[in-house]
Amino acid sequence: MESRRRESTIRRTIGGEKGMTNIGELVLMCQPLVMLFTTAAEELPACQRVCGDVEIPYPFGIGPPHCSREGFNLTCNKTEDGRGYKPFVFNVEVINISLPLGQARIYNAISWQCNYKNLSYFDWHLNFINTPYRLSNTRNKFTAIGCQTLAYIGDPTNVNNRYQSGCVSMCQNNKSLTDGSCSGMGCCQTSIPAGLSYYNVSFDDNFDNSGVQSFNPCSFAVLLEEDQFEFQSTYVTTLDFYYKNRWPEGKAPVVLDWRIGDETCEEAQRNKKAYACISNHSHCVASPNGPGYLCNCSSGYRGNPYVLGADGCQDINECDDPRTCSESATCTNTPGNFSCSCPPGTHGNPQNGGTCYPNNKLSLTVKLVIVNQLFWFLARRMLMRVKKRYFQQNGGWQLLHEIRSNQGLAFKIFTKEELEQATNKFDKSSVLGHGGYGTVYKGILTDNRTVAIKKSKMIDERLKKEFGKEMIILSQINHKNVVKLLGCCLEVEVPMLVYEFVSNGTLFQLIHEKSHRVPISLDLHLKVASESAGALAYLHSSASPPIIHGDVKPSNILLDDNYTAKVSDFGASMLVPMDETQCATLVQGTCGYLDPEVLQTYHLTDKSDVYSFGVVLLELLTGKKALYFEGSEDEKSLASTFISAMKENQLLQLLDSQIKNEEDMDVIQEVAELANQCLNFRGQERPSMDEVAEKLDRLRKFKLHPWVQHPEEIERLLEESLNYHETDTTRHYSLEKKAALDIESGR
Repeated sequence: MESRRRESTIRRTIGGEKGMTNIGELVLMCQPLVMLFTTAAEELPACQRVCGDVEIPYPFGIGPPHCSREGFNLTCNKTEDGRGYKPFVFNVEVINISLPLGQARIYNAISWQCNYKNLSYFDWHLNFINTPYRLSNTRNKFTAIGCQTLAYIGDPTNVNNRYQSGCVSMCQNNKSLTDGSCSGMGCCQTSIPAGLSYYNVSFDDNFDNSGVQSFNPCSFAVLLEEDQFEFQSTYVTTLDFYYKNRWPEGKAPVVLDWRIGDETCEEAQRNKKAYACISNHSHCVASPNGPGYLCNCSSGYRGNPYVLGADGCQDINECDDPRTCSESATCTNTPGNFSCSCPPGTHGNPQNGGTCYPNNKLSLTVKLVIVNQLFWFLARRMLMRVKKRYFQQNGGWQLLHEIRSNQGLAFKIFTKEELEQATNKFDKSSVLGHGGYGTVYKGILTDNRTVAIKKSKMIDERLKKEFGKEMIILSQINHKNVVKLLGCCLEVEVPMLVYEFVSNGTLFQLIHEKSHRVPISLDLHLKVASESAGALAYLHSSASPPIIHGDVKPSNILLDDNYTAKVSDFGASMLVPMDETQCATLVQGTCGYLDPEVLQTYHLTDKSDVYSFGVVLLELLTGKKALYFEGSEDEKSLASTFISAMKENQLLQLLDSQIKNEEDMDVIQEVAELANQCLNFRGQERPSMDEVAEKLDRLRKFKLHPWVQHPEEIERLLEESLNYHETDTTRHYSLEKKAALDIESGR
């Protein structure tokens, strides 16, 4: 009843006196106002410079045409909700204006779609075409909230460069929602391009959301200021998102970039009559969001660069700040600058925290202090040089260039100090595990994110220059069953990698360690195997360029709290030379997973990963390690034992007692046959990872449908499973229909 009352309130408020129809629509038409252009921006009388609690600096203005520059006129109106008077651009409320940033914050209406007895929704658009305003692509994110929700943002007005994108938000129940996380589960965010002046929101009603209506009454979509939003799970299960944003209107803050004209600085300065930067000590800067320019005060000055006189750019008196010079020094202010001088009889640099020293003979203590500071300075300078050299050797400049040229790339270059702070200087208590390539630590970043930090042992000098390029490739891997690469540190001899933290240990611990041992059903076996195979198939077939894992084993398959598999340490073969990879693998005792062909050819292929995955399947079936002891006998190879057992029809004796079940033997036999194919000595005769993943997916779906009895039903189910594998997991919507759209998932 509560959700119905809230929905009713929304309908009465937005619907107006006419009420809400099945398709509620409110359109904001922003037509540019024709104003008298003023060439003299010097302040004239009777110009209102404050509306409510908001300052209105020129070129903005309220009232007569001379109070504002063309296109920057605002109105000061009384709000309908009783908050007093506020400035408005057209009929949109302005929150504040920044001259140095060239930005204005406004309130943007939240679009919504609700499902009660009938479908009802409210779409919204903003039109700032032919005005000084553009939607900020650096401060805003298009945000969609809800389950089974697809919301679109677009600009259909630009015929030559039509823009449209979307955001998909999925969830099957409210247990999958996480406060503070907007990564596709109940909440999705995506960026917008630069230069966007038109904003239109709509929902795709082809999604079948009948299964989520019981806990998700409404879906919401809005372009909003990214820093002002933090997802709460109640935004999906209630109407809190609408209530908390300027109820009763339902509006969220959004940032506009504004600029003067469409000319470059060079072009604008040729027309002195129309040039906006008229204050003394002001200069022109290019607009960061499309054509046009802004005005800033010169260094050492502050004020309004768009006007003359006392309100224009004025000198900053740095001497008003007692911290500018040391306590004993004399501060002298100069136009746009300042100086600090020591008292007579002393010398030194009293600026920026420096000190004045007596001119007479220095005491031993002072000398020791100076020597100590000099030593510290030289040591720090040497350390900075070493860091810079390592950064350059590890391809840091190329990586930095790639990051700057790909604004949507969520990849960070960490400093050594940041990672030392996150791991308490790589304390032993932070160690998660050791591998053939190095040690993995648990770390907590300054933003409270928990991460896994891999500190490698070695890297081929020949690959260092390509390291930055490889990091870009690996960071763009976006698969739910592959551990996400978040960043790296290049200030050290061997680069460190920063991954997302996966909380529930490894598959090796789940199978083999008693402290982690829990009853493992065949369903869980198939789930982990299918998800891991899908991740490897993605690396082989969908990554660009394809990536060979090179070290597939249970300890490199992580598990989250829901036992979802996440493949880690992918791309190791790209970062370590082949001879060292082989040596590290043998020394770490994981040769039980190594492709026999690699020992002969010294060449890793995608079929090498298939062989290693076959051994992982054996461990899931038998509960034994790749190299194991039986009684007092010598160490045995699980792969060799299994192949012999298959030839002698002795599979049953090898199986883990937890999965022995006559009802499941058909499925177990299929998995065993698949593992046998993966272990074929000739790599060319092994299946591809795509084929392995497809087979495991079919077996998993078959296992989940125990009611199927007849052969024709089994065949139909397997065919449906294959079709399911080839379609989007939503089951309700085909992305093929939207092939023209670049729909970002916000991950």
